[in-house]
Amino acid sequence: MIYNTPLVIYYIHHQDIQNTYLLLFSMAIYSSNCSKLYIVTLILFMMMISLFGICLGQNSSVGPSFIFGDALFDAGNNNFIPTLSKSDFYPYGIDFGQPTGRFTNGKTVIDILGEELGYKDFTLPYLSPLLAITDDKLLEPRVLDLGVNYASAGAGILNETGKIFVGRINMDAQIDNFENTRQNIISSIGNDGAMQLLIQKAVFYISIGSSDFIHNYMIPSILSNADLDLVPSLKFVQNMISNFGNQLTRLYNLGARKIVVLNVGPIGCTPSQRDANILSLDNNNCAIFPNRLAQIFNMQLRNLITELTNSLEGSKLVYADVYNVMEDIIENYSKYGFENSDSSCCYVVGRFGGLIPCGPKSKVCLERNKHVFWDPYNPSQAANEIIAKSLLDGDTHIISPNNVRQLFQS
Repeated sequence: MIYNTPLVIYYIHHQDIQNTYLLLFSMAIYSSNCSKLYIVTLILFMMMISLFGICLGQNSSVGPSFIFGDALFDAGNNNFIPTLSKSDFYPYGIDFGQPTGRFTNGKTVIDILGEELGYKDFTLPYLSPLLAITDDKLLEPRVLDLGVNYASAGAGILNETGKIFVGRINMDAQIDNFENTRQNIISSIGNDGAMQLLIQKAVFYISIGSSDFIHNYMIPSILSNADLDLVPSLKFVQNMISNFGNQLTRLYNLGARKIVVLNVGPIGCTPSQRDANILSLDNNNCAIFPNRLAQIFNMQLRNLITELTNSLEGSKLVYADVYNVMEDIIENYSKYGFENSDSSCCYVVGRFGGLIPCGPKSKVCLERNKHVFWDPYNPSQAANEIIAKSLLDGDTHIISPNNVRQLFQS
């Protein structure tokens, strides 16, 4: 007899007592060497779970998270591909305990959200050896509780984005990887169980689009982009929106219903773009043109989310306004306990420390929790904490129509 261990674990994790009874009884009945004592033991065990509410899973109160995007969410996928965009070295992870492939000094937005929601561990990157399929293990049980992280630094909506890094896993490829995970879930717990998990319990997070501007559109004219004609940029944004609409629809067709989409942040305020556009900064020392691109994209993205919500039956798409969250942090940084909102904590050269990526020989600021930006492109853990809590419990001015906590409860 073959014991369907992942299915047993899934039912117990999610306190599906009826199905657990049925499955364990069938395992007992069809096992030739099963004793009456064994059957009685199983019954008593399940009664304990029913009476006392024992939860053997790591996180039965909320469903798994499936995460897509770029460096803001990457938890280490780029460690396992040939790419120039890596962070598996010191000083990355200096406040995490070790470098992990996260592009910050500590935890990402997703890490912090998971902790706040009650996850007992971090969601692993898709390429982690711990999630590898073997002859004895079709699916790592933790996937059913914690989900999988597919994000890759340098990734974009468009497949040509990030070519300067050589390797990266763009959005289409990330969805391909999710499709593989989905099939493994179906093979492990059956189609009905998989659809219940994905449609009713799982939440999908997406943070993508920044690299399409920084590592694609602006590269050819990075020193003179203030003179770029706005019409070509509009066409570029329309192409992004069209592709992203198809990608969101594909995720929906694969079972995604609760989808949190982060807009593009004020990329012109990153140390990298401040230094690259040193002659065209606004009153906040932010680069004007990159922020204008982000604003154009975000306006069309909000419209896209509304259109898809109306056309995809049963979908619960959420628009998260990270642009305004970060803008408020940067403009009112002292209110949040920061002392520096424009420069990279990990730096080499440049007025804002943004001309050269963070590396093993970079200098590191002493008070990392006082800096909004960790490296030339990405927020510090302290800033990530504010972003995460805004997504978790923010009002409709920040995240609508529901915040993350409400989405999990729906």
